[in-house]
Amino acid sequence: MTTETGPKTGPETDPGIGSAPRPAPLLGAILAGGQARRFGADKAHAIYRDQRLIDQVAAALQAQCERVIVCGRSEPGFTAIPDAPRPDLGPLGGLNAALAYAARQGFAYVLSAGVDAPDLPHDMARLLARSSCDTGPYTGPKTDTAPGALATITTRPAILASQPVIGLWPAKLAPELDRFLADGGRALYRFAEAVHARQIALEAPLLNINTPADLPPQ
Repeated sequence: MTTETGPKTGPETDPGIGSAPRPAPLLGAILAGGQARRFGADKAHAIYRDQRLIDQVAAALQAQCERVIVCGRSEPGFTAIPDAPRPDLGPLGGLNAALAYAARQGFAYVLSAGVDAPDLPHDMARLLARSSCDTGPYTGPKTDTAPGALATITTRPAILASQPVIGLWPAKLAPELDRFLADGGRALYRFAEAVHARQIALEAPLLNINTPADLPPQ
């Protein structure tokens, strides 16, 4: 597994209410450490629309994040890190690793997703940030904002209600997730509740590939 240097832009501090918004470096994290027992094969490498699922999710994240990593498995062509503090903790192990990595590397937020949502919107970060901003409506990426950054600082995490693996998480939550796991917490929904994450719903539900039968006919 490989590591890289920090993001092109350094970490941002919360400017506070009333201050001009500043770009927040965004890390994309594919949480891929699950066993995929219901799928019966390597779900990440399943083909949909002539591409592997993991590549389609990676493309969506790359469209909106400064860097993309894979958590919980080695994957040629990707920066990959192990789940933390150990494997077999479900998606929270991958998210914990991603938050710690983001904090070390100077990213302000993690946009997480599994490999089972090949139609992940290329503006998912904007949709989640808009729901999470307590200081006013999120206006979307600005023309002078570098790729891979949020155009405003949000103040709360947010998850997709139907697929909580898809979420926007401040990197500063890393110590809280460490404690949650140390206390025996394993459910992503419970952690989201503990950190007061907002839940959003999309007008059209995303694909959620858990078994081969969930792959639409091609």
